[in-house]
Amino acid sequence: MRLKLPEPQGSEITSESLYLRRREFIKNAALFTGTAAAVGAGLQLLSNRPTGGDGPSLLATPGEAPKVVRPRGPYDTDERATSYEDATTYNNFYEFGLDKGDPAENAHTLKPRPWTVVIDGEVHKPQRVDMDTLQSWFPLEERVYRMRCVEAWSMVIPWLGFPLAGLLRRVEPTSKAKYVAFTTLKDPAQMPGQKYPVLDWPYVEGLRLDEALHPLTMMAVGMYGRVLPNQNGAPLRLVVPWKYGFKGIKSIVRISLTEKQPSTTWNQANSREYGFYANVNPEVAHPRWSQSSERRIGELRRRPTLPFNGYAEQVADLYKSMDLRGNF
Repeated sequence: MRLKLPEPQGSEITSESLYLRRREFIKNAALFTGTAAAVGAGLQLLSNRPTGGDGPSLLATPGEAPKVVRPRGPYDTDERATSYEDATTYNNFYEFGLDKGDPAENAHTLKPRPWTVVIDGEVHKPQRVDMDTLQSWFPLEERVYRMRCVEAWSMVIPWLGFPLAGLLRRVEPTSKAKYVAFTTLKDPAQMPGQKYPVLDWPYVEGLRLDEALHPLTMMAVGMYGRVLPNQNGAPLRLVVPWKYGFKGIKSIVRISLTEKQPSTTWNQANSREYGFYANVNPEVAHPRWSQSSERRIGELRRRPTLPFNGYAEQVADLYKSMDLRGNF
């Protein structure tokens, strides 16, 4: 099945080489010498508003290099970033079609504004919050993470967002909270792939609470110095870099803290192949293919897959009492 919808408006794409040169220039010049300036730039970019009055927008305009870039941080990989073009045209987002190119072709129907997110369940301060208000609560961070798909391909992406832990602490989880459940928008008019029963819509995902509170876990609202494209999960997606990519739920409208382990879409669809934890483990093969190596998009040769996608030092302790072979 391939959805064919009217062509979206063309968008300017910054080349990988230009993006990487921009990052290196700013790193060497140390342009961001003040925390306040960096935070202000991030918040303005994400809200898509000018700096004030008639001042210029901090969003990159067509043909410009990304404007929100900073030196390498403590969570960043130093691996070469995947090109912006590849990262925005090779996607799994079944709400817009089954082929890798379908989301970029069809996601123009998604309207990421206005947008609200419900945060509820086992919290002391449940609320429904407008997306722009939610973004204003946190300073922007750019983190360059590896992303590994269970299909055995991978990318390196500079995400823009904030730690999920900050949002969860703001709503004050109760003592009963053990898990965090996420829900994607369900609207076939905006997401035409939902007209077909390829999955049980809406898409849902979940984390254990300690996974959600881990410093690596973030909510992304942008990438490559730009607002998150529709096909990559605008306006809000989850990024958990040590897990297989299907855990990165997109276009989130609800975040619920629960006492019991929540259902997840791919586990519902095929529990034998897609477990709740979905931690990257090269020693545990998918029932239909090996996970010992991966194909980095933009490269010709395969590379060995790293345990926990290269983040074992940071996250392995979360699972030290578990049988990881039994929690694929």
